[in-house]
Formats: sequence, C-alpha cells, structure tokens
Amino acid sequence: MKRKGWWFAGLLAALLAGSIWFERKSVVEAANVQAPRFEVDPMWPKPLPNHWLMGNIIGLAVDEKDHVWIVHRGASLERMELYAQANPKASECCAAAPPVLEFDQEGNLVRHWGGPGAGYEWPDSNHGITVDFKGNVWIGGNGRGTAPGANPAAAANAAERTPASGGGYTAGGGYYHDNMILKFTRDGKFLMQIGKAGMSKGSNDVENVKGAAKMFVDPRTNELIVADGYGNKRVIVFDADTGKYKRHWGAYGAKPDDGNLGRYNPTEPPAKQFRSPVHCADLSNDGFIYVCDRPNDRIQIFKQDGTFVKEVIIEKNTLGDGSTWDIAFSKDKEQKYIYLADGANEKIHVIQRSTLEVLTTFGDGGRQPGQFYAVHSIATDSKGNIYTTETYRGQRLQKFHYKGIAPVLKKDQGVVWPKKL
Repeated sequence: MKRKGWWFAGLLAALLAGSIWFERKSVVEAANVQAPRFEVDPMWPKPLPNHWLMGNIIGLAVDEKDHVWIVHRGASLERMELYAQANPKASECCAAAPPVLEFDQEGNLVRHWGGPGAGYEWPDSNHGITVDFKGNVWIGGNGRGTAPGANPAAAANAAERTPASGGGYTAGGGYYHDNMILKFTRDGKFLMQIGKAGMSKGSNDVENVKGAAKMFVDPRTNELIVADGYGNKRVIVFDADTGKYKRHWGAYGAKPDDGNLGRYNPTEPPAKQFRSPVHCADLSNDGFIYVCDRPNDRIQIFKQDGTFVKEVIIEKNTLGDGSTWDIAFSKDKEQKYIYLADGANEKIHVIQRSTLEVLTTFGDGGRQPGQFYAVHSIATDSKGNIYTTETYRGQRLQKFHYKGIAPVLKKDQGVVWPKKL
C-alpha cells in the first residue's frame, strides 16, 4: 500500500511539473511573437470651436506635415444636434462643422472648408479623403441621391427594390448621383473633377466612377488609385494631373462584373468578383496594391498593373458590414505590419505583412476612448501613431500613441488604455 501511495504521489508530481513546463513554454512562445503596441489618447483632438459637431466621419488622411484630415457628413447629425442652425435658431448648441477639417499634431483645428461651390458637383454623401504628395486634397462620395426631376419618394422606393449585392448595400439599378472624384488645393480651391453626377454606366465605364470609397496617389507614377467602390466593383487608375483613364480591374485581376452575387456566405468558396463596397485601395512602399473587399471579409493584393498576387480572409464568419474596412501600414521602411480597421467586430487587427498572419488585435465596442462604434478609416503618421474614425453614430476621431514593439501576451488586447494620464 505504501509503494502504491508513493507511486501515485510521484505520478501527480510529474503531471504537475509537466503542466507547469507546458504553461511556461506557451508563455515563452507567446513572448517570441512581437508586434507594435499602442495606447489611446483620451484627450485628442481638442474640442471644436463654434459649437461645431462632426457627423459620420467617413474619410481620414495624414499629410507630410503629420496633419490629420477628415471628411464627415454634417447631414447625418440628428435634429437635436443642429438646434443652433435651425431657422429660427432653437438653442445655442449645436451646428454641423464644415465637411473638411484639418488638425495639427496637438489636436488643434487649423483649417476647415468644403461643400457645394461653383464649377464642381459636391457629393451627395461624402466618402474618402486623401492628401497627395503635392499637397492636393481628393474627395469621393457614395450617395445615391435623386435623379433630376424625379419624385424623391419614388426614387427611394426604386432604391429599396434594387437587389442587394451583399453586405446590405445595393449596386446598379436606378439613379446613382456620386459618380465623381474632386480635387482641391489644401485651402479648398477647386482644381479638377473626374466623372459626372448620375452618368456612370457601370464597372467597365472608363469616364465615371460610382460610389468611390477611397483614393491614393502614387508619388512615383503620379497615378490616382481608386477603390470604386459602392456602386461599382473594381479598382480604377487615373492620371492625377489630367484625370485621364489608365486601367481598371476586378477581383483576382479579372474584368469586373456587375451581376448580383447575393449575400456573402462563409461556407461557400471565395467569390470570383468583389462585392460592394470595394472599400480601400492602398499602395505599399514595395509597389503592391492592397484592396479591401469588405463584405467578402478579405484583402486582395495586386501588382500595380492589376495582376493578382494573393489574398487573406479575416474573421471569415463576419456577416453584414464585413470585416475589412480600411488598412494602413506601419511606418518602418519595410512596412512590416498592416493595421486593419474592422468596423463590424469593432477592433484593429495587427497583421504581419510578410505572412498576412493576425498577430494581435485591440479595441472593443463602446463609446469610451479606445472603444469603437463602426471604426471606419485608419491612418498612420511619421511617428507610427494610429488615427481612426467612426461612422454611423460613432462620429469620432481618435488617436493611438505608438509605444514601440513588444511581446504579444494576449491575442485580443481589448481597450488599450494609457498606463498613466
């Protein structure tokens, strides 16, 4: 009996030691995975003047001065948020800020402009902003609007009857207003318009866009690369000086097709075409274009001529709005990391660019700093800090300070609250 007791005690000790060894091994292995670390700045940006409020913040860019630019939709604000601009004025607060806002590194508002003007067609629903290497500001839009002379109620009913292409959005069918991209100086002086309102003929039209979601200008080729987008299902490239068409492509580099794919189903093979919206097209330093196929939960990667390279699916079971909303690259020369804004799962994915492996995530759903309500756009500055915007009722711009490379100890970090305030 004593020998059995000794044998049993020895077995327990061995099992306990083995458990401790495996636990320590897993911690060591986790610590070998390195990733950028961030902390939210709950005091950035500073409050806007004039009782101004921001609506859906639907575009974000950082220029060469590390100034942060956003474009938002003042019309998305609720009635009680607009009492100060009612006629007659209903209260002291509040009013919609101008559509385009520029902030410095301290979070001060330094420039504001935008809206309808002479010589161009302002979008019915702003979407996407970029500041190119020459300091010019580009703006897209995804508003369906109402056809000239049409009954607004009838137009709304027609839009409701249009078959969904996936993710709750509609493509084709009926009038679509925002078929243009606008180019301005940083002071808001109009320079050029590509496309005309209501004139798109679909995803193989080379003169108009249709719901352009995001733009980027390649400083090496002076080409404007467009995620086009909400009404179309493609990437299209123009000359950034003349607006002349250069090339376009759909998923896997194929000719785009506007046929209805139905809703995304994660159990089916990957779709051969993009679903609407094609939500981002971003160029890496080594010349690859990363495209957010949002409702299909994937990023597709192309050479600059449209040749397909590879793809990655993120959070495959995400339905509705999809998981791949926008990306930004880390600011090291090699751009080792991709930061992916996921407005359905309410987090930022930190991805190893060489392997497309998700290393860690941060964020959570909510209204507090470091949380998200439909995180929509993402950008980085020269110091490696991250900026995000939120659409729908989020209506917020946030800054996350870069804190260096650190071991990944938790796959999902949650809210990255600062250690000291």
